[in-house]
Amino acid sequence: MTYSVSRISTRSFLALLALAPILFLLALVLFAPPDGNARAEWLQFVGHFHPLAVHWPIALLVLVPLLELAGRNRHFPNLLYSVDFILGAATVGAIVAAFLGWSLARSGSYSGVLVTQHMWSGILVVVGAWMCWWLRAPGESRFHLIYAFAMTATVGVVSFAGYRGSQLSQGENHLTEHMPTALRNWLGVPDRINVDAASANGRPGTFYAASIQPVFTNHCASCHGAAKHKNNLRLDSYDAVMRGGKHGKVIKVGDTKGSELFRRITLSPSSDDFMPSDNKPPLAQTEVKLIEQWIANGASGTQLAESVKDSALDLMHARVVPEVKFEEIDPAAVERKRAALAAVVAQLRKRFMNSLDYESRDSAELAINASLLGSKFGDEDMAALGPISDHIVVADFSGTAITDRSSGALAAMKHLRSLRLMHTHVTDGTLKELASLSQLESLNLFDTPVSSASLAALERLPKLRHIYVRQTRIKPDASTSPEMREKLVF
Repeated sequence: MTYSVSRISTRSFLALLALAPILFLLALVLFAPPDGNARAEWLQFVGHFHPLAVHWPIALLVLVPLLELAGRNRHFPNLLYSVDFILGAATVGAIVAAFLGWSLARSGSYSGVLVTQHMWSGILVVVGAWMCWWLRAPGESRFHLIYAFAMTATVGVVSFAGYRGSQLSQGENHLTEHMPTALRNWLGVPDRINVDAASANGRPGTFYAASIQPVFTNHCASCHGAAKHKNNLRLDSYDAVMRGGKHGKVIKVGDTKGSELFRRITLSPSSDDFMPSDNKPPLAQTEVKLIEQWIANGASGTQLAESVKDSALDLMHARVVPEVKFEEIDPAAVERKRAALAAVVAQLRKRFMNSLDYESRDSAELAINASLLGSKFGDEDMAALGPISDHIVVADFSGTAITDRSSGALAAMKHLRSLRLMHTHVTDGTLKELASLSQLESLNLFDTPVSSASLAALERLPKLRHIYVRQTRIKPDASTSPEMREKLVF
């Protein structure tokens, strides 16, 4: 069988065409590698499709050797005709998956050896798939041995890249985390305890090593470890914990309230700042108490475990399960507190299905989550909340159709503690109206057209601690007071 020159020329053209995005990917990885900083939200959005897209080229590249082997059997020779197309599709899929992976790593605060190895192995998969497709040119029998070697190497790199990817998403020791002790000992797999050999802190036998580091290892090290450290923060050793991350120190010796790490693990799980993030289970109360006790007592890395008396560790290791007592609630008292607004709340609950509820079982304060209604919730709906505005303490209007016409209704919510206005069209005019919200602690303005002109009004809010301003017109070098700049989160 012969092949025309035009067919070969077309193939060469396609090979060169595919080479252009590959070189572009190499340039991205070389000149804009992941550095632990968060960037454009749209890049993060695109990048989160990486886990979905990556399985396509993996499946195709693993399928190719099977087709090659099966097609050499006299019963299935027709399978060989599909290999060339599959390799081409795998190359395109690998390019797309690699770009999405770079987007996520570059913009999503990722850094570390694990991220770097996964990224470069993905680039090698792209190059390997392209080479295998080019080497398998019809009629080019002289390349058969090189092709076989390249295909074998590419499948090996695919396996390595997949393993590194699973470590990033599930934890570095996800394959051995639940390994039975007997099997672990037989295979010689150690329990992972990360201690800097050059440091005297966090050594075995210290309170930190016995009580604190295990909490960080179990809950935090998958995102803040040696191989992967988001926001340049590592929590896999004492010295790394005390060093902090790109935003500064997370532990203030003797000051639990001033320690950013403690603040984040004690927030409500619904908070933007809550840690652990990504819907991971929160720390147990005993674990939180251990960290609180450790910080309050000086956050030592050398204090021996036996020298600490009456620690929360004793409760953690206790065989007797402590009696759990819930505060008794008087239904009649709760009903009396809610009576004045009961009819209005009931009516609004029907109008805003599943979006309005009481803050807690015994509270008369309300929480509204209009983001569940999306663009169906507008200025007229906001006005309907007027009768209950003085009782709303948590409000989420993200993604709704509200505009500056709702500024007065927002300003009437005098007891608001948390307000989310993400992905809305509110402007500086609305923010200037919020200057009367003396109880406001958190304000999320992500992806809104607000600018630094509104910051002066917000400076007067006494309890405001965090203002989320990424993808707004407010820039890190905005002209404002040092106190306000500390509250801005980009």
